[in-house]
Amino acid sequence: MDSFVKGLEDEEEQDSSEEETEDISARRAIDAPVAELYLPSLPKHFRRPILVHREPSEFHKAKDDCLRCIHNALLQSQWQRAAELMVSYLELLESTNWARQREGSEEIWKIGTEIMQQHPESSVQEASHFADRMKNLGVIKYLKVSLEHAFHLLCNGFLEEAYQDLSLAESWRYGELSLAQEKERKLIQGYRGLLDYYKWLKKRTDMLEHDEDSYARTSVQQEVDRLYQQAKDCLKEIIKIPGVWDPFVTCYVDMLEHYEEFEEARETLHEYAYNSKFPSNPNAHVFFYQFLKRRGEPKKAQISALQILHELVPSHELMLEFYTMLSKSDKNKHHKKCLKVIFSVLDFAGWKENVKAWHCLAKQIVEILQNPDKQLDWLRKEWSARKDWWPSFHFSLHLAKQNWQENEDLVYEKTLVAGILLGKDSKYSKYIIQQSNKARKKNIKPLKKFLKEHSWVSLRLSDV
Repeated sequence: MDSFVKGLEDEEEQDSSEEETEDISARRAIDAPVAELYLPSLPKHFRRPILVHREPSEFHKAKDDCLRCIHNALLQSQWQRAAELMVSYLELLESTNWARQREGSEEIWKIGTEIMQQHPESSVQEASHFADRMKNLGVIKYLKVSLEHAFHLLCNGFLEEAYQDLSLAESWRYGELSLAQEKERKLIQGYRGLLDYYKWLKKRTDMLEHDEDSYARTSVQQEVDRLYQQAKDCLKEIIKIPGVWDPFVTCYVDMLEHYEEFEEARETLHEYAYNSKFPSNPNAHVFFYQFLKRRGEPKKAQISALQILHELVPSHELMLEFYTMLSKSDKNKHHKKCLKVIFSVLDFAGWKENVKAWHCLAKQIVEILQNPDKQLDWLRKEWSARKDWWPSFHFSLHLAKQNWQENEDLVYEKTLVAGILLGKDSKYSKYIIQQSNKARKKNIKPLKKFLKEHSWVSLRLSDV
């Protein structure tokens, strides 16, 4: 609701900046710039049109004050007070000016809908009646009103009513005004397709309850196929339009895979992820990768999909899968890449205490130290970009105490990493080793030995 009220406030600010008149032609005459006076000796910066402004009338001041009171009531969830103020506001909106009437009808729709949907004594039937009145009050917003009302019905469990409302809106025609709302029509068609998809899923479940050769199962199968075709036709249209259509795409692909139309599903997901006309969308690459994985596509294609996801969202949860896939490769460039991937993951606070991520980094560092002549430069490059902020971000004394109390598995992974990257200057490693010695932890001895043998690494990493 906050975004709704904010939109109303923005509209109010826009209204207050415009000249309030009762006649469009009069407003144009008043706001028109006075003819520029030309004097040869007059500097250019003095030659500018002069705008004549009128003070808002008492009528318009009263209207704005009433609207402001309604906004405050909405913000404080005072639905009864907002409803009472709406009655007064409607009386103030009587105007012969077409532009003001149009703005007024939109304000009535937005504010009235919010009140009707949130008021504790309001019913779905009353909200439906109000929505029907709003459709006829302002046909310019007919499809938007229909779509919002369908959402309200769905939120209250009236699936069939919402479906009928969307179907009716989809068939609505009103001359040029219906053509101007073509985008809204496509959106309504898409949501009707989602409801068809939901019905299709339900019918599929119902079909399992009947015997395979029974007449009832055959009848349900025909209904399932009909719903599939309806949903497919609707969803296919909406996902052609450049935009972010995640739920529409996933439902469409799910149906295609069920009917083993894998090639069309692959083309759809590829287009959604790689078409330059569509906005950048990390989820599109997630959907494409998951499809490739389900179909057992070559690792090269899967790596390619995850590579783009890494560039868009380096902290994505699939990055550990990406790391594992790269680490199993025989190519050096993939091993270099997997080091970058795991470092990038741990740059984000959401991964700070993820044991698996720290285990991957510790394991990668150990493997690099087994072949330091060729791979130590990779580690130096990644660490040089982080050496100024990782110590306080990951390896502070405060975090060492906290991690020691909360997660023993985590501290030993981090101790190895901190000991290698920071060497003897690591407060984190010193504290964990001291506490482990006091607690007589057996697993600390091989760790201490490993860090002592590789104490030279931190010096090498600090070399420019």
